[in-house]
Parts: sequence; C-alpha cells; structure tokens
Amino acid sequence: MPGLTFPAPSEVRVHAHYSPKSFLAVAYPTLCKNERSSNIILANALKKVSVEDALTGCQFVTQSEVAPDAPSTEEPGESLWLTLWSTSPQGTAELDLVLACHRAGQHELPVFLWATQLKMLASPQWLAPRVTALADRLASYVPPTRVFSVFGMSTLVKSFGKYWTNLTGFQVEPQPFYTAYLTYCTKETITDSDVELPLGDVIRRGTMSDIEGIAKLGKGFADDSIHFPLSIDLARDEARELVSKGQLWLYETSDAIAAICAVTRSSIKASAITKVYTCPTWRRRGFAEHLVRRVTQQLLDCGKESVLLYVGHENSARRVYHRVGFVGLGETTEELPEDVEDALELGFIGANRGHW
Repeated sequence: MPGLTFPAPSEVRVHAHYSPKSFLAVAYPTLCKNERSSNIILANALKKVSVEDALTGCQFVTQSEVAPDAPSTEEPGESLWLTLWSTSPQGTAELDLVLACHRAGQHELPVFLWATQLKMLASPQWLAPRVTALADRLASYVPPTRVFSVFGMSTLVKSFGKYWTNLTGFQVEPQPFYTAYLTYCTKETITDSDVELPLGDVIRRGTMSDIEGIAKLGKGFADDSIHFPLSIDLARDEARELVSKGQLWLYETSDAIAAICAVTRSSIKASAITKVYTCPTWRRRGFAEHLVRRVTQQLLDCGKESVLLYVGHENSARRVYHRVGFVGLGETTEELPEDVEDALELGFIGANRGHW
C-alpha cells in the first residue's frame, strides 16, 4: 500500500488472555466498533462472562482505559485468546489481530481469527509479521493436534494456514472445509413477503416436546457439512440446549417439523443466525424463507441493528437469504459490498477433529 508505513516486527506484540473477562477488558471497545465483523469473536466471549459483566463491566470499558501491557496473574485454562498489538504514530496501542481458541460444551471449536482492519490484509508487509507472531505464540500454548481448523477472513486464514504448516509440519487439507460470505440484514434491507403462510402452518419457538424432531434436523444439518457429522445423541443434547436457551425456532406443517432456525451468537446490537435446515421431504416450498424472514424480523424488532449469517459460496440458499434482505448475495463476487466479508475455513491433516 503506497504511502503507508508499518511497525517493524519487533514493535508487534502478542498478549495471552485465559479468561473472557480479561480478554474483553482490552478488546471490547475495538470489537464493538466492528460488531458485525467481530461477531464470532465477540459473541462467543460474551457467552462466557456473567450477565453483569456483559451488560456493565464490558460496556463501560473505554479505549482510553485499555492497557494491553498490564501484567497478568491469570493461569492457563481451557480457553485462550491472543491479541496482537502495534503502536500507532501517536504512541497508543492499537489492536490488529485476535485469535480465539476455546471449546463449546463437549466440543473443541476451530481456531477463530479476526482482523480489525480488513483492508490491511491486502498488504503482505503488514500481514506477514503479525501472522508469524500470532502463530508462534499459539504454538507455545497448544499442541498442533489441537488446531484442526482455522476460520476467519479468507486472506488472513490463508496466510496463517501457510505459516502454520511451515511451523508445525501439519499440512492443510486439500479442500477447504468452508468457503462463505458473511452477510447481514437490517431494518432498511429486510423485505416483506408477498406469499402468506399456508393455512395451518405455524412458525414458533421450539419446546422440549419437539426435541426429537429438532435433533433429527440438527443431525441432518451437521451431516451435510461432511467434515463435522453429529451422532443422534449429541444432536439431542444440542437440541435441548438450544430450546432451553430460547435460541431455536421451527416451521411446523402437517404436525411435522419441516425446518429449523437457530440464533446462537448475540451481542448488544447484532445477532447471528447459525443454523438453517429444512427436512428434504419439505424442501422447495418456501418454508425456510418464511422462517428466516420471521426470525430476522423478530430480532430486529427486539432491538438488534443487524442480523448476520454465513452462507456458502455455492449454497443455493443464497437466493433465499437474498430475497429476505441479506445484502450482497444477489451480485457476483466482483460486485460484493465492502462490508460483506469473504470467509474461509481450512482444516489440517492429522489434527484431532473437533466440532462446531
């Protein structure tokens, strides 16, 4: 990038955080400024703090109070966040990259990567020393078998994957686990439907009496991913958790659960739809579109400014989400809006496969 100067590698520093509270104490102001883009990092961290911390402690942190270099007395635990900082020309610490390595319930999650400045990823001069420092630090905390996949902005993930292979010897899987767009819908973009819900059909929250039907569809969703299949017992456990937290909506027709929609990552202004699946028997009837539109509208009515979702590059559901009002899905790749991100998940051969 002509005209820009970058800190030397020695001026880039990485800090480790073993609790979500200590991580959010330094990262929250930056994450909130980029609440759509940082959703997968921010929402997963907020899940791990108390309600009081989420509503007051985190939100009351200002950028001027951030002290990434303050000494820490934390002991390593099952969660790890790495934050990478550089120094601005004004001498202030600036958060550049975040890495999250933790688990959800019984499952180890992928390593999530996020950059605060998407445009800077186009500069190898900016990116290379940061990825090197981040990967080196991760390797000092976890065995390479733990890193079964990395997910985040495509350019960042590709760079990290290449260096991780050179560092550990673990080769990247021949095919990406996932290639997707991170899109969003707002009150300004959501559309009304010209089609009424068929007589007798219902969209509602799931209940404990629906667990078996929800579990079957949840297993179908996971099995479709190929890389992360789910047993029916684990699918039941997941269904119970989603229902107990009020995070699962369903489309019911002819006394059957035809489609499900889950919302599992929420922050103050944004929520992410993380699972949409229609039973093969009931496909091509518009049920998923009705369901996603209803859930999205409800989230917006409840005060969310954006509803997010990842959708695969080749997923035919892109057309459904486009009709609902999710942006950037009706155009070609070259015409994507700047704030619709290209995301990538790369797996590593020989690592211990987790799930998400």
